[in-house]
Amino acid sequence: MNQSITRLGIDLAKSVFQVCATDKTGRTLFNKTIKRTQLAEWMAQIPPCEVIMEACATSNHWARVFQSQGHRVKLIHPAFVRPYVKTNKNDAADAEALCEAASRPNMRYVQPKSVEQQDIQLLHRLRERLVAQRTALSNQTRGLLAEYGVIVPLGVHQLRRCLPAIIENADGALSPLACEAFAESYDELVALTQRIETIKHKIVDLCSSHPRCQTLLSAPGVGPMVATAMVATMGNPGQFKNGREFAAFLGLVPRQYSSGGKTVLKGISKRGDPHMRTLLIQGAQAALRHMHKRDDKLSRWACALKARKNNGVAVVALANKLARICWAMAFHQTEYRTGMP
Repeated sequence: MNQSITRLGIDLAKSVFQVCATDKTGRTLFNKTIKRTQLAEWMAQIPPCEVIMEACATSNHWARVFQSQGHRVKLIHPAFVRPYVKTNKNDAADAEALCEAASRPNMRYVQPKSVEQQDIQLLHRLRERLVAQRTALSNQTRGLLAEYGVIVPLGVHQLRRCLPAIIENADGALSPLACEAFAESYDELVALTQRIETIKHKIVDLCSSHPRCQTLLSAPGVGPMVATAMVATMGNPGQFKNGREFAAFLGLVPRQYSSGGKTVLKGISKRGDPHMRTLLIQGAQAALRHMHKRDDKLSRWACALKARKNNGVAVVALANKLARICWAMAFHQTEYRTGMP
């Protein structure tokens, strides 16, 4: 029976995986469970075939394992699999739905990430978590200080600058217990900032040694953070038909709600990686501040758009343009040219 397997749908889990096998006609050969510790060995005994999984936790790891065994691995976004689940949701129905979804000729797939891409993404995710923790600590500390009548200006750096003087309690506004508690908060804030800076330096060092990152740095609004995140998110640029498809992948295109020949475009779809989209928008915002000083085609277009629309619309539109430019640079392996649209 193994010789007739053409497609395997694997529903990923923590300990027990569901595997559905179909032949070239789409007929189900078996649908059974396999333990995690046995999956790699079992797959090594299967002749090379097409392996379908949802793009979810651990899917990149298993994709690399199965690819090393000669299988052709395809990942599908879970939202595209859900319509093919028959009746009630369970592991067997999910595995069967994976095979059914992969049989559709126009199905869209997600490219598995390499170890290099995951290394870059690891640093970004750690930094993102630490920044969120620092922001939460800063907001909590500022709010608690306000309960004692002590008002601190907005911003993490302002809080770090003002806290030591506040903890000294020269005006007697704080109790001894409060001074001790805020001193611990200050130490935690400093430690978080140091960890964030350490990871940032690792990202900068990684960017300086990566050829594609160095190429992307020539584009306006692209720094080490954006360049490394772009490489981790984009992977092989050939998986996208054009720059607009990559911008749509990042959620930087209008969300469409059209019917009966009437086209309705709303705000951006916000699909894809929110971290990458946020970095691109921040980079576009920084670039837009200085584009009135330049006279290239992109700067003229951005300034004219800003004059017609509000600043937020212009920033997001520029982020969309930068995403398309970065895709073109990666696909054609060329640096940014001022005359590029």
